Amino acid sequence: MAGSPLITTSRNRAVSSAGRLAKRAFRREDCRFLVEGPAGVAEALVEPGALVELFTTPEAATRYGALLEKAAESGVVVHSVTTSVMAELAQTVTPQGVIGIAVFRDVSLATVTAAGPRLVVVLASVRDPGNAGTILRTADAAGADAVVFTDASVDPYNPKCVRSSVGSLFHVPFVIGTELAPAITELRRAGMRVLATAGKGGVDLYSTELSGPVAWVFGNEAWGLPEELVALADESVRVPIHGRAESLNLATAAAVCLYASAQGQRVPGGCRGGGS
Repeated sequence: MAGSPLITTSRNRAVSSAGRLAKRAFRREDCRFLVEGPAGVAEALVEPGALVELFTTPEAATRYGALLEKAAESGVVVHSVTTSVMAELAQTVTPQGVIGIAVFRDVSLATVTAAGPRLVVVLASVRDPGNAGTILRTADAAGADAVVFTDASVDPYNPKCVRSSVGSLFHVPFVIGTELAPAITELRRAGMRVLATAGKGGVDLYSTELSGPVAWVFGNEAWGLPEELVALADESVRVPIHGRAESLNLATAAAVCLYASAQGQRVPGGCRGGGS
């Protein structure tokens, strides 16, 4: 970082190359994506070779000096930019002054199933990047083995999704672009029981057998899972509502289900979702 010239224009080649990664088509072309904020960058640096470039303002360089030193020691190319250039690169209203570029890290579904997974998340037509990123973070916290983004779901490399995962994108293997039906077939062949969440009907979560390998299928934020997709699962499961709320936010419902599975798989002799 020492002696790095200050970049003062967004027409700079490195800056313009980074800026194009805000669009999905260019991310796919370059096989790279943006990681905004010190938390995400720090997690990326834990994985050797994950981060390839880093942009920072002089003020942020002072605040996050240790982080930048680690990046430089890891062979990451570090660029110093003005606050105005950072504002053009950033996808947030109040940038923290640190944006990295990481290489794609998705894996194939065959790689996931070959590892003998016990807890997998399948996102079917989940369109909101904030929800998707939060579910990815929750999956990481609950000890899930992978997250599958079906072809109708949001791009996990979307900047908002990356930010919402708060670094979990670098912890949990994830699959992108697969169709739901073939994915369910492959997960079932791997010995997983496929459970589809349903707002109404189905079996109560806390009456569901959760001690074995489970793949949870979560649907769209607005309309959930159509009946024909629910029918692909081994069973449909509902999260009980004890109060007057009509329903739960998708990410919240996913958290309840994933932690119920995590408990069911870890408690000796436990075979239910953990509730009463």
